[in-house]
Amino acid sequence: MSKTFFIDTSRCTACRGCQVACKEWQGFKANYTKQLDWGSHQNPPDLNHLNYKVVKFTEFKIKDRVFWNFFPDSCRHCTEPPCKLAADGHVKDAVVIDPATGAVIFTDKTRKISDEGFLMMKEYCPYNVPRRDPETKLINKCDMCLERVEVGQVPMCVKTCPTGTMNFGDRDKMIALAHERLAKVKEEFPEATLLDEDSVRVIYLITHPRKMYPHFAAIDQHKKNASLA
Repeated sequence: MSKTFFIDTSRCTACRGCQVACKEWQGFKANYTKQLDWGSHQNPPDLNHLNYKVVKFTEFKIKDRVFWNFFPDSCRHCTEPPCKLAADGHVKDAVVIDPATGAVIFTDKTRKISDEGFLMMKEYCPYNVPRRDPETKLINKCDMCLERVEVGQVPMCVKTCPTGTMNFGDRDKMIALAHERLAKVKEEFPEATLLDEDSVRVIYLITHPRKMYPHFAAIDQHKKNASLA
């Protein structure tokens, strides 16, 4: 049965355990980061070829009360991935969909995609996810820890999360859990909602209006139109 993540941001404390666990599981080296000159604890500033997951920080004020929203950003494993549509026009099977889980996988063939093709993949992606390794030329992103899932284990970000923010399982069970949690969270945050539930395999629950989260947190209508053009 196809798999889905449910990410309950109401429980996220920005410990970044998921971010570090992902990086360690992938065997990525440390990369240069900085936070002294841009006014945020978010680090690194964005996804990159050495960070498939980044916990993003958004600070805002409502009636003199400061809120800090945390958003563990990564690939959404779209049910109909626009990145695959873009890649297929350049190199066939550079992007494939795992038939068992629905995971969207970037293969070694992505290194054959031109820079122009890579930019097209980024433009088609409504979440601005694809990144290219400048040395290997591989285009990469979250792979759902497919080698773990295939042997009955959960992705490393889920295994590491101490708060229940990160959840993973059969799609119908995750959708049921998402709606159960949404009903509960709405008691405290009436504007809570689920993001892009029908079109992704990474469903986020957010507590505040969409505008109080990172720009690429959900499909904006103009991006959606562009990716389907």
